[in-house]
Amino acid sequence: MSIQPRFLAHKLTSPSKLAAAASTTPHTIELYLDYVCPFSLKLFNQVYHNLLPAIAEKFPSGSFTFVFRQQIQPWHPSSTLVHEAALAVERLDASKFWQFSDALFAVSAEYYDTAVADETRVQTYERLAELASKSVGVDKKAFLELLTIKPSEDGKPHNSGNQITNDLKLFIRQARQTSIHVSPTVLVDGIVDNNISSGWTVDQWIAKLEEVYAAN
Repeated sequence: MSIQPRFLAHKLTSPSKLAAAASTTPHTIELYLDYVCPFSLKLFNQVYHNLLPAIAEKFPSGSFTFVFRQQIQPWHPSSTLVHEAALAVERLDASKFWQFSDALFAVSAEYYDTAVADETRVQTYERLAELASKSVGVDKKAFLELLTIKPSEDGKPHNSGNQITNDLKLFIRQARQTSIHVSPTVLVDGIVDNNISSGWTVDQWIAKLEEVYAAN
């Protein structure tokens, strides 16, 4: 499925040591992931660290495009905050999106329910800002500016959110209209494939992609 141009950093084209395939449109693998979901962590690590290098050995360049879809799960309150953080990094430096996602998943347990239960929203943002600064080098002040909830001018409560809120709404809306509920959920060329799980080995992934590629 398509993605707005300002979120193109969510796309990652498969690398290859082989020549580009002639007249081939990339197959699209959409990954609906939640940064505070341990199963999303498992699937992300398999795809990002193990599958992509394996694809490079077996398929022509540009055969597949992977799309990261933000899957916010509201029963984990910090889910909103960590996904905001990833979108803030993308806004500041789009080239760092996948790298920061990797860094965020690596410490995802630090944002689980019990880890954030006794801290404020602002304190969580502060920790995320520190992670973004140290892991991918974005400016901490600029990062926090994007996530700041500014007081209302009239002194009354309001729900205007921060500078990332409207971006987040777009991903939530897309997940809802695609009827995505759980994470991780994987779509292959726009169709949900419930057979794909976080426990898949690289060999299982490759077998699936060979099937998809052969049907091109």
